[in-house]
Amino acid sequence: MSTKDQVGTVPADRTHVMRDGRRIPVIGLGTYPMDDAQAEADVAEALMRGWRMVDTAVNYGNETGVGRGIAASGVPRSEVFVTTKLPGRDHGTDSVRRSLEGSLRRLGTDHADLYLIHWPNPSVDRYVESWRTMLRLRDEGLVRSVGVSNFTPAHIRRLVAETGETPAVNQVELHPQYQQERLRAFHEEHRIITQAWSPLGRKTDILQHPWIERIARRTGRTPAQVVLRWHLQSHTVPIPKTSDPQRMAENLDVLDWELDEEQMHRMRLLHTGLSASGYDPDEHEEM
Repeated sequence: MSTKDQVGTVPADRTHVMRDGRRIPVIGLGTYPMDDAQAEADVAEALMRGWRMVDTAVNYGNETGVGRGIAASGVPRSEVFVTTKLPGRDHGTDSVRRSLEGSLRRLGTDHADLYLIHWPNPSVDRYVESWRTMLRLRDEGLVRSVGVSNFTPAHIRRLVAETGETPAVNQVELHPQYQQERLRAFHEEHRIITQAWSPLGRKTDILQHPWIERIARRTGRTPAQVVLRWHLQSHTVPIPKTSDPQRMAENLDVLDWELDEEQMHRMRLLHTGLSASGYDPDEHEEM
């Protein structure tokens, strides 16, 4: 089996196939806003508990800790899917290479499994130039797959029009209150994996919603498990963050059971269209 066909020892039915033929686990560990010390401890704990995807970024300031956590876990690097992201201040050409090399050095690895443009920063207008450089870095083997984060369909269409290459992944804010239905439909049309940051609705009280609590009681699960299962059945890839070992185990225990259609319908009705972060990718700038 080739490296395109597997992610370490993760079974194929627990991965999605990206448009480039590589596989990505159906759920991953988020690390924002961990510092290095916390990331080292929590990533090691998570990997020892069976997690196989870890998400970080230059702007999280914890790549060193994530790398140390991977090393401390005893899990072979080949079995861990590592995502990191290009910050706005490094958009461009040579600066992208330098930024990635710094990320790899801090992570203690020779490649990233997925490299994302963190935000489009449209007023700077260098995301297409950055994308071209990322494609070259992919072809050199420094990254396995390339994608974007917080991009709109218009941003993605421009990438495709000017480079001929479509991102494998778009990582966006997505939770029951903010379901991004139109964006997800665009992704499906273009075979882009939808990855969800803030999948449990951080800064909202969605986990206390009576409908979710009722589904949790009926299924014998926690509200967080119900939401994560909704993500999986909605074909999005959630990256929840937790430092609690029990929650790490609970959050991963969402693979072998299902919500029924009525429960999924109830979850869909929770959409309000309100972002918890308030960030508009057409205006937000993150350097």
